[in-house]
Amino acid sequence: MDIDTLLAARVRGLRKARGATLDLLAQRSGVSRSMISLIERGETSPTAAVLSKLASALDVPLAALFDAVPAETPPSPLARHAEQACWTDPGSGYQRRHLTPPGLGAPLELVEVTFPAGQSVTFDNATHLPAHLAPHQQLWLLEGRMTLTVGPQTWALAAGDCLAMVVNQPIVFANPGDRPARYALALTVASPSFTAAPAARTLR
Repeated sequence: MDIDTLLAARVRGLRKARGATLDLLAQRSGVSRSMISLIERGETSPTAAVLSKLASALDVPLAALFDAVPAETPPSPLARHAEQACWTDPGSGYQRRHLTPPGLGAPLELVEVTFPAGQSVTFDNATHLPAHLAPHQQLWLLEGRMTLTVGPQTWALAAGDCLAMVVNQPIVFANPGDRPARYALALTVASPSFTAAPAARTLR
C-alpha cells in the first residue's frame, strides 16, 4: 500500500469510527470538505500542516495517521528498512520515515525525519488537552541544526541535543542552516484521550 492510499484509509477510518461526517470534520479541523474528500479518495498528497489539523480534530497524534491498516495476518515485530513507510511533505519537502513495526499497538513510536535547509513547518496541535493526557514526544537531533518554537518558547538545537515536548500546543519546526538536518522522534501513542473505545467516540 502506497503512502497516499494509507493516509486515505486512515483518515476515512478514523472519521467514520468517530461518527463524523465530512462537514463536521471540516468544521472541526479548518480543512475544507473538498480537500478532506480528495484525501480520503487518495487523489491528493496533503501537506504536513493539513495532516496536523486533521489529526488534532480527530483527537489523535499525527503519527496515528501513518499507522498501518489492520491486516489479517499477525504483525511482525521487525520492520526492515525497505519496508518502512516513508512520506515526503509536498509543502516543505521534509521526509518522514516510520521506523516502528506497524500494527503492533505499541505505546511508543519512532520516526526519522530529514528536514531540508531553510524550510519550516507549523503543527497546530490544537487539542488543548492537559499535559498528563496529551501525547508527548522527544526530538534527538542527529545532524545539522533545528529551531523549534513550542508554544511561546523557542529552542535552538545543535547535533546531539534532545528536546522533550508535550503535543498540546502549536509547534514550529524550522531548519535555519544551509544543509539538511536529520533527527529522530520518539512519540507516545497511548493516551487516555484517544485509546479508550475509539469506535464509540464522536466529534461534536
